[in-house]
Amino acid sequence: MRVIMDLIIVESPTKAKTLSRFLGEGYEVEATMGHLKDLPKSKLSVDVDNNFKPLYEIVVKKADVIERIKLKAKSSKNIYLASDPDREGEAISQHVAELLNSSTVKPMNRIVFHEITKEAIDEALLHPRAIDKDLVDAQIARRVLDRLVGYTLSPLLWKKVRRGLSAGRVQSVAVKLIVEKEKEIGKFKPEEYWEIFCEVKSQKLKVKSNFTAQLIKIGERKAEIRNGETAKKVVSDLEKSNYKVLEVKKREVRKNPYPPFTTSTITQAAANLFGWSAKKTMSTAQILYEVGLITYHRTDSTNIAKPGLDKVRKFIGRQFGVNYLPEGARVYKTKAKVAQEAHEAIRPTDINSEFQIPNSKFQNEAKKLYDLIWRRFVACQMSASVYDETAIDVKAGSNLLSTIYYYLRASGQIMKFDGWRAAYGGTQDNQQALPNVEKDEPLQLIKVDSAQKFTQPPARFNEASLIKTLEALGIGRPSTYAPIISTIQIRQYVVKEEGKFKPTPVGFAVSDFLMKNFPDIVDYDFTSQME
Repeated sequence: MRVIMDLIIVESPTKAKTLSRFLGEGYEVEATMGHLKDLPKSKLSVDVDNNFKPLYEIVVKKADVIERIKLKAKSSKNIYLASDPDREGEAISQHVAELLNSSTVKPMNRIVFHEITKEAIDEALLHPRAIDKDLVDAQIARRVLDRLVGYTLSPLLWKKVRRGLSAGRVQSVAVKLIVEKEKEIGKFKPEEYWEIFCEVKSQKLKVKSNFTAQLIKIGERKAEIRNGETAKKVVSDLEKSNYKVLEVKKREVRKNPYPPFTTSTITQAAANLFGWSAKKTMSTAQILYEVGLITYHRTDSTNIAKPGLDKVRKFIGRQFGVNYLPEGARVYKTKAKVAQEAHEAIRPTDINSEFQIPNSKFQNEAKKLYDLIWRRFVACQMSASVYDETAIDVKAGSNLLSTIYYYLRASGQIMKFDGWRAAYGGTQDNQQALPNVEKDEPLQLIKVDSAQKFTQPPARFNEASLIKTLEALGIGRPSTYAPIISTIQIRQYVVKEEGKFKPTPVGFAVSDFLMKNFPDIVDYDFTSQME
């Protein structure tokens, strides 16, 4: 006799396998393998005359998957829709419900969890809800808008620029950012300037007391030396000058930890530290999420749920000591322009568990990313690191009472408490200790150095800075950053040179055409409002 079981439907086989491990007997878990319905690519698939109704069709390759799920649904006691906790996940659940409604009259319950752990799944099963129609409508609106923009403008690009091109609501804005940056670089003209440094030492201290101070003022004006002739004269004056300590400023500086990761900040960090693309970072994070090691990775929130806070604070107190634990939990305000606060930040599901992904060819990359997430999360709830900061102002002149004088400044800091940096093994900023000199103390000149420099053009975007800019403008969502960057490269609108984006001639042509003829489509504020 067959046991009647509850059916849980998710998107991916890996996620299904992890859920099965936690649920045990009484449940069957099936995966949809992504969307079961989609807008066909062969046509617009939007009924413009019928309130812009999307004309979804069953994905051809999913026929067997749908039949298998329908078969399991008929013999199940309860059906739970457990797709991801975002707009795409809600739409997948809606499509599953529509497909199953024709073959079963059983009620379908939507369950949501932001981490794949036994506790989170059990809690979700205790509190099922209906499908969020507003969230589904939001996904549909975005999908329809993207389809209308892409399928309406792309034929025009074929006609006016080149066949095979496409325009996208968000990708076109990303290309515009890169094109505008390149135009700034093209207009840039470097300007010469000089920096001057004096190495001096105390005449009173017997221990090594050398330090280097930079010229910051000539008389009452900022030191702005624009050519070698002026620099040569200043160096000559300084070589003949007397020096004394004008002022010593000391203060304690506290540096707070960074917030826990969001999708944007983790893709930026992985790009800067590992040289990873946003696509690689997100696919690796997907693995970590689906095996239950981290919370949901598509998020723009820095919120941390109370259970997560309680666990990490206990861990810090036990592992590092009470000095490393602030009196209260740190609360971070999300800075994203269009953030959805319902999600948590990206964090480990169990701060005490060891990293483990069996039989994965991505194990090394996954471990690397997990370590980054783990340390960032632990650090975000630790005490500030504390530094002693010193600034020494030096006055120089041939006669220290004359009206012609030079100001120089030396700055240094020493860390006296590592605080949150202990989570990174006690890594430190560049530290420079300055000698313990006193006000009005005479100094002895050792040497004067000058350096010719030129102003630098604006830096081209890399993946990290492009994502940061898109987020600051409120353009794109956590789920779209990686696809945007991937698409503009596949379309050959931009290329990467030494890790930086540079527009191609086609990218220039497409962006200029859209800015001239469809300015709203590539307007930053308009695109942000559409999010």
